[in-house]
Amino acid sequence: MRSSFPLSGLAALALFVAPAWAQTNYPLTVSNCGVDVTFAAAPERVVTIKSTATELLLALGLGTKIVGVGFQDGPVPAQWASAGANLRVLAEKLPSQEVVLETEPDLVYGGWESNFAADGAGERAGLAALGVASYVSPAACRSIKPAKLSFDGVFADIAEMGSIFDVSPAADALIAEQRAALAAIAPDPRGLTAVWYSSGTKAPYVGAGSNAPAMMMEALGLKNIMSDVDDGWIAASWEALVDANPDVIILVDAAWNSAAQKKKLLAENPITSKLDAVVNQHYLVVPFPASEAGVRNVDATADMASQLAGLTFSK
Repeated sequence: MRSSFPLSGLAALALFVAPAWAQTNYPLTVSNCGVDVTFAAAPERVVTIKSTATELLLALGLGTKIVGVGFQDGPVPAQWASAGANLRVLAEKLPSQEVVLETEPDLVYGGWESNFAADGAGERAGLAALGVASYVSPAACRSIKPAKLSFDGVFADIAEMGSIFDVSPAADALIAEQRAALAAIAPDPRGLTAVWYSSGTKAPYVGAGSNAPAMMMEALGLKNIMSDVDDGWIAASWEALVDANPDVIILVDAAWNSAAQKKKLLAENPITSKLDAVVNQHYLVVPFPASEAGVRNVDATADMASQLAGLTFSK
């Protein structure tokens, strides 16, 4: 994937030129997935769970604040690889509360709300009682249904994290870069249909109408065959895909279910092997860490736009 946002230098420069009015006034209280979280000061020791959380902090120049990571979905992109080179891995999957607390964090930042469970990083109320703040990526809320995701929503999340850490100039610089890159993406004019194949073998788990897959497909000019389902992702059926016969299949490339494995399954499955997209290899590939709401969405959309421009169709 190409790197559109080498922002470490910009973010660092922004911190030095920040005007007084850009500074955060503490205590700061934010409402996050139905929980009011108050910060007496900018967090100094942060545990990040999921790549979306880790990568946003790296993009804002906050890598030195990260004292531990868990449940990383893939390697850190090249533009942040140096900043993320020595992160302490607490667990390959979800770290336990005991492991999390050993790092003495003042914030646990999770990419999924389910990260905050008694058998995981700890329930949010319990962490708060111990003086540890918690924050969930807003698009991943489940206790409160998030609004349909838009790029403006992604940018608002970046801005909120900038306020929490008192690095609003860095957040503003990142958002400006991403807005410019997004504006440069021309939606495909061919009226193509698509399905976002995230995971699953017995049945496909696909992008529906309200989260990152829908947002990115819309920016690409693709008609999402599951757009009428008001959810982020759903378990569909192979028959539904065959009935829709999408022009394009977007494959999420994950370590545990790669794009190559998905292509093999689609080609060997008698139900899907005759799909036009399978026969003609009309695939787009997106890395798993870029498939959820976060700092990599714009870059991933631009990359898929380049892939899509290279596909030819007879109709």
